[in-house]
Amino acid sequence: MADPTEPAAAADGEAAAGATAVEKPRGPRRIGVLLVVAVLAFLIDLGSKLLVVARLENHAAIKVVGDVVTLQVIRNSGAAFGMGQALTVVFTMIASAVIVVIWRIARRLYSLPWALALGLLLGGALGNLTDRLFRAPGVFRGHVVDFISVQHFAVFNLADSAIVCGGILVVLLSFKGSNPDGTVHHQAGKGDGGDRAGKGDRDDRGGQGGETGK
Repeated sequence: MADPTEPAAAADGEAAAGATAVEKPRGPRRIGVLLVVAVLAFLIDLGSKLLVVARLENHAAIKVVGDVVTLQVIRNSGAAFGMGQALTVVFTMIASAVIVVIWRIARRLYSLPWALALGLLLGGALGNLTDRLFRAPGVFRGHVVDFISVQHFAVFNLADSAIVCGGILVVLLSFKGSNPDGTVHHQAGKGDGGDRAGKGDRDDRGGQGGETGK
């Protein structure tokens, strides 16, 4: 009499192989996309800062949406949106560390959405780090140029916007279970649950078949 557990074992092996195949990264690495997004974000931020410093600094604010949104140059020694004014050197080191971490992740980057998110983060971090390094009052202590003022909120720049957008995208991708290497980490758990349920059904059928044979 055939062993009823043999088909179940074979099915389990096929399911495990399928789960393994799902977890393998697919497609080309997305370092090129990350770099293009980062360079674009950096250049747009840099160009906007050079323009507003040349045209707006020491001038009256320009109203964009009444008094709600205006353009005015503010030299910021703190982090994004003017936070931590006394920690300029600390934020410079944090920005440098973020850039190193992103570059390490990029070596196993296969996901296009993750490439876009990390590119925005990298471009924004580089934009503000450039100010820290090359603007007055000195290296590592330079003040970041902010110029977009929202009433009752903050004054920020395009690098801050890129960092925020990239951060929100990272949170959404993580919530969905997407990984930078192109895998989806919750799929394996779902597959295991399905395999266990299927195995239980097969065991029940095998037990019923044995009782019928008796």
